[in-house]
Amino acid sequence: MARTIAGSTVAERYAGALFDLARADNAVGSVEASLEIFQKSLRESDDLRRLVLNPTFSIAEQEKGLSAVLKAAGIEGLARDFLIVLAKNRRLFAVENVIAAFRSLAAKERGEVEAEVISAMPLSEAQTQELVDTLRQKLGKTPKLTAIVDSKLLGGLVVRVGSQMIDTSLRTKLKNLEKVMKEAS
Repeated sequence: MARTIAGSTVAERYAGALFDLARADNAVGSVEASLEIFQKSLRESDDLRRLVLNPTFSIAEQEKGLSAVLKAAGIEGLARDFLIVLAKNRRLFAVENVIAAFRSLAAKERGEVEAEVISAMPLSEAQTQELVDTLRQKLGKTPKLTAIVDSKLLGGLVVRVGSQMIDTSLRTKLKNLEKVMKEAS
């Protein structure tokens, strides 16, 4: 628990510093895109996750491995330098929180709000656009959607915006119906 809290504080500080540098270089969009590429690589590679999260790797080992991954992914410039600094400062364990905090800062500057949408099946382009339009009307801001597919939902959606959650999933409706039926008997 202490590592999560510390990781969050570390993440916010590092993300704030990176955001300030990126804004000064007029490179917020390119840095954000590079961080997304890195995060995707992190999710897809167990070896990369091990390199990033395992504290038994030395700084030199993390830096060497990370440099190779960044080069292969085409990540360069400020994003590359920043990720290397995280490794040198033994803060690579917080990289996912740093990326999330950076995205949040970038979205806030663009007048966007982060929204996570969990559905039983991938949403079509028309469904996604309808959801974006509805959220824009309700929130007064442009939502930036992160879509997640969870087949356990059976149907419907779960939408999270900040601390708000709208759950219209079939699974939740069935649980609520079951609860009502138990109370009625």
